[in-house]
Amino acid sequence: MEMAGSKFQSLSDWLTYLESLHPKTIALGLERVAQVKQRLNLQPQFPVIIVGGTNGKGSVCAMLESVLHAAGYKVGCYTSPHLLDYNERVRIAKRQANDAELCASFAEIEQVRGDIALTYFEFGTLAAMQCFISHKVDVAILEVGLGGRLDAVNVFDADVAVVTSVDIDHVDYLGDTREQIAFEKAGIFRKGCVAICADSDVPQALRRHAQEIGAELWCIGSEFGFAKHDGQWDYRSNVGSRSALSYPALRGAFQLSNASAVLAALDAVRDKLPVNMQSVRRGLAEVELAGRFQFVPGRPQLILDVAHNPHAARSLAQNLANLPPAKTFAVFSMLKDKDMDGVVRALDEQVDVWLVAGIDAPRGATTAELVHVLQNAGVRGEVKPCVSLVDAVNEARNRASENDRIAAFGSFYTVAEVMRVRGMRGG
Repeated sequence: MEMAGSKFQSLSDWLTYLESLHPKTIALGLERVAQVKQRLNLQPQFPVIIVGGTNGKGSVCAMLESVLHAAGYKVGCYTSPHLLDYNERVRIAKRQANDAELCASFAEIEQVRGDIALTYFEFGTLAAMQCFISHKVDVAILEVGLGGRLDAVNVFDADVAVVTSVDIDHVDYLGDTREQIAFEKAGIFRKGCVAICADSDVPQALRRHAQEIGAELWCIGSEFGFAKHDGQWDYRSNVGSRSALSYPALRGAFQLSNASAVLAALDAVRDKLPVNMQSVRRGLAEVELAGRFQFVPGRPQLILDVAHNPHAARSLAQNLANLPPAKTFAVFSMLKDKDMDGVVRALDEQVDVWLVAGIDAPRGATTAELVHVLQNAGVRGEVKPCVSLVDAVNEARNRASENDRIAAFGSFYTVAEVMRVRGMRGG
């Protein structure tokens, strides 16, 4: 590979280089990234919406992007991780950034950073904002990578900050109690700006932090909320209401909480970005998000879900339970630093056959480790070890009748691998 500082020939060369740059894949802290941001003079002149939370971040970003796009705004949206292509992370006007502009951004960051070490995610965050500024977007939506307070996106000030849910995940970095995690997530709040919490059980740490810094906290069930009736739903907030809405195109039990948080965020920036009812309806109807309780056409039914912690697994279990009864084959793999036991126990009731394969990645659990977790949990379904995820998918397709269903879950890696096998597109 060429020396750092010179341009690499391709995006994949750049990404390989970025992965090798910092000894840690995750190094929380804003000092380094703030210095480079200053050198690049990255000062967005448009509203910024930052979305954090344990689960639901991706859904909220996708709905915000879809509604604001339907309203005619040029929207920049930065999310992570990607499923198949890095470009999925950076979208402008609902189109993925191309290789050339990402490479150009990386080259500029590389040129100015000097001896400041940046992680892959920090590099990506600065590059995304650089693309948004050069495209003169009307609004940027930034998804927190991990936590909030020390996450790279927090180097930018949010005009409105959303916390979708607070649950236990990433204990090595964020703490092992809900209150500790809530404190980290509340770090994206800003003085004098609206902060939104879509978790009905609002942690005290979130309330306390909002109060201490002077953010205006809107909580679901008090400052805003939703009510279901006759296959439709109504949204209401202290600012106004929107009635007789259709359900969002994203399936799942938590989507009305997520959609309500989206409408609350739009209420908070209504002076800068007004959105009419028609745009709300169209945006919610047209939203797409790969790998979130995603149904793949064909039989047997294939469902993809990136659920990788107990909170998301409980949501997936509830969503599966709401479907017509069918024999369910799980294509299952996870990263070993996740709560594997919690995920397995959450889904035990819904799975008849576990087809298990290891993930070929640094943090991936082996097939043997996953089988051990399943056996320890005493799952009621059959457990079948497979050589690879490809084998697990093939085994599922061979064994499932057309009235059965296959659910692939446990990690972004799991879903990405199944999408590759099926020749699908991400993003």
